[in-house]
Amino acid sequence: MPKNFLGSARAYNWYASIIAAACMVLYGYDASVYNSVQGSKNWVDYFNNPDANMIGAVNTAYAVGAIVGGFFFGGPVADYLGRKVGMAIGCVLVIIATFMQAFSPRHSIACFLAGRCIIGIGQGVALTSGPIYIGELAPPHIRGKIMTLWQTFYSVGSFICFWVNYACTKHSSLLGEWDWKMVVIFQLLVPILILALLPTIPGTPRWYIQKKKIEKARSALRLIRDTEDEVEQEILQIREALEYEKEAISSSYSALWKDRSIRKRLLLAFVINAGQQLTGQGSLNTYSTKIYQKVFTSSSQIALINALNATFGIIFTLNAIWIVDRFGRKVLLEIGGIGMAVCMIIVAAVETESPSLANGAKSQPVGISLVFLLFLFILFYKPSWGATVWIWTSEVFSMNVRAQAVGMASQTQNVANTIFQQFFPIFLEKKGFYAFYFFAGINTLLAIFVYLVIPETKNVPLEEIDVLFGGSNHVIQGETLLAEVKLPGEQVKNMNITSKDTELAQDK
Repeated sequence: MPKNFLGSARAYNWYASIIAAACMVLYGYDASVYNSVQGSKNWVDYFNNPDANMIGAVNTAYAVGAIVGGFFFGGPVADYLGRKVGMAIGCVLVIIATFMQAFSPRHSIACFLAGRCIIGIGQGVALTSGPIYIGELAPPHIRGKIMTLWQTFYSVGSFICFWVNYACTKHSSLLGEWDWKMVVIFQLLVPILILALLPTIPGTPRWYIQKKKIEKARSALRLIRDTEDEVEQEILQIREALEYEKEAISSSYSALWKDRSIRKRLLLAFVINAGQQLTGQGSLNTYSTKIYQKVFTSSSQIALINALNATFGIIFTLNAIWIVDRFGRKVLLEIGGIGMAVCMIIVAAVETESPSLANGAKSQPVGISLVFLLFLFILFYKPSWGATVWIWTSEVFSMNVRAQAVGMASQTQNVANTIFQQFFPIFLEKKGFYAFYFFAGINTLLAIFVYLVIPETKNVPLEEIDVLFGGSNHVIQGETLLAEVKLPGEQVKNMNITSKDTELAQDK
């Protein structure tokens, strides 16, 4: 078991969470890789100038892989092998797929496409385990702050990728085809780092208790909680919740359709996760190079804008650290949706109503205005529909279905991405910036949806969150069930008994 070499339980909690959140760097980097390489003439020539349909298909291959990984592999891996193993498997698949993409045969995009699919599977597995790990380790009063790291690290991934791409673009004549291969290969950095650091953090106490490894759960909690009383109380609460879920609902994934409250929250999670990708941010991440090509003619200028966008994305996401647990999840989602809608309306109006120059580009003032507006868009998006959707999704499901439900809900992002991004290049090509009015409408509807049906989860313990959705309090119900458990020499009658005492009684 890892030692708390940081001394402070709070500091160690942040340390472990940062390592898990680094899985999101994989997602942020990869979402920006394909965007970046499309701006390289060497990449276009290397793969025989792929048309809009093929560009969409390569992006879809990643999304399909992520959907398969998240829906079918992420939950079982996280539940049966553990959250840490899930993150490790995801990292290994990303490493394998990175080599496939970087060293694809010339003039054959099939290997590159297959690599995109495998990297999607790896991220589907890692992105299921990562947020669950953070949510299960963090105490309720700082859970939102720590989960903010998840979306922040997406921006870190984009930041690394776009600045590497900018440097390579500036020296493309010297690098040749390596101007895009270097961008792809740099993706190895973070998964290797995660694999090296995973042995220094514990498994989650909830997973240990689910697997009846109580002492390991106790050891893990001692690293991240301040007192022995906190450790014992949390172990007891987790055991009570698990006992209720096993006896009154189901310890298997069948609870996804047996429990009405779980069905409800799964549907809500599907909607907001799909909505996250339809806000316009998913298209900007994947196709901002092509979007900016309608405004600017210099590839290095476009690369610089993308890099600055990713840089500000980190700063804007960090805003969630001080506001998500202060104002709550619901308010952020509402304000974010309205702010993004206004930005998209103005972007569409400015571009479509301003004249183009002889070379097809826009004047410098118009170009600067559009870049400013799209930066303003991410100011609203990052702390709200970027960070908060992940926070809400990771904390609303009970232990018995958490891994599978989070995997399914988060990969709804890629379902929406697959459907929309396949035809977005054609949409953009045919309608230009009029496409941004579509995003404005979607963002308005999302803000209304949150106002009407999404409950606030701020400061609610994970074991008690079911009450918000019309379910039972798993701790209270489990307390009653656990009190009725007959032990080999006695019956537990006093529910103030600690879980350690219960284990001793069972040993007798």
